[in-house]
Amino acid sequence: MDPRDDDIDFDFFADEPATTEAQSAAHRVRLPRRGGRGPGIRRPAGPPRGLTPLLRLLALIAIIVAVLVFFGLLLQSCASTSKHDAYQHYMAKVATIAHSSEDDGASVASALTTPGSKVGDLVTNLAGIAEQERQNVAAAEHLGPPGQLRDVNQHLIESLQLRVSGVQGLADTFEQTAKSKSSADAAVLATQADRLLASDVIWDDFFAVPAQKLLRKEGIGGVAVPTSKFVANPDFVSERSMALVLSRLRGASTGGTPSGVHGTNIVSTKAEPGGQTLSLSTLNTVTATTDLAFAVTIHDGGDSQEVGIKVTLTIDKPGGAIVKPTTMQVINPGQDKVVTFTNLGGVPFARNTHVNIDVAPVPGEADATNNKASYPVIFSLG
Repeated sequence: MDPRDDDIDFDFFADEPATTEAQSAAHRVRLPRRGGRGPGIRRPAGPPRGLTPLLRLLALIAIIVAVLVFFGLLLQSCASTSKHDAYQHYMAKVATIAHSSEDDGASVASALTTPGSKVGDLVTNLAGIAEQERQNVAAAEHLGPPGQLRDVNQHLIESLQLRVSGVQGLADTFEQTAKSKSSADAAVLATQADRLLASDVIWDDFFAVPAQKLLRKEGIGGVAVPTSKFVANPDFVSERSMALVLSRLRGASTGGTPSGVHGTNIVSTKAEPGGQTLSLSTLNTVTATTDLAFAVTIHDGGDSQEVGIKVTLTIDKPGGAIVKPTTMQVINPGQDKVVTFTNLGGVPFARNTHVNIDVAPVPGEADATNNKASYPVIFSLG
């Protein structure tokens, strides 16, 4: 190797003087990051980062619970309304049946008290009423009673079935005894009529009362439980009354003048309210209140049952009399009955007039002079 080569020294790793850029970088000042905190500056303390999701979850759960409670209350309200409507709809249908059955009961009373009726006519009428009542039974069987009313509805059906049985039994018994003269026939008729009385008891005690208790238990208000009375007057279907019906029917079947003593008479007439008994001989001052009425007591002085007696009240008045007719359905021998006239309208004030009562004679009545009465009256305002 040439010695001169040793004089040439290459040092690739020798330090070079620092460049201007390097020197500039060395003197740069580090600035704080945006949103960061510099020396001596701290952020306000907040919830730990792990607690925020938990709070959000709790808020969401609270909202869900509130929504569920709201819809629960809404559904409960709808269910309560639906239950009320179901019971009301059922009772409305029962009311229709109840009224129809009561009308049938009134028709039975009318058939038994029709003046001049014969056995054949009565049997036909009663059989027709029994058929109408069968339709009520069918309607009750097709009802859709809600909830616990299913058992109660069965008692409703039983009540109606007894009415069918009672009316049909009366028709059959009248037909079977048409030519009989036995006094025991009245007892057989009364036994059939007892079914009608029993039907009213079953309706009241086994349908109406339990239904009312159930409605209270369920908290359902504003729903009326219908009542239904087939027999308006229990005395009318007693054995004694049936004996009188038979006597009247058997007398009518023979034609001609009815046997026995027949006749009615006016006992008294009272102005109501107050019970003022009117005099036939002296002027009666009557206070004309808004509920003015006249109660007429009529007596059956014969030994026979009388039916369908027309009674008329007339008040003389300028420009046209006030006329109020009515019908007394039935009265038994020796019985007193009161017929009341209401809704009299505008009576004449401060002038003498008369209140006249006229009871129509019954078949076979020999003396009808005591069937009329005329009371001198002056009406005052009080």
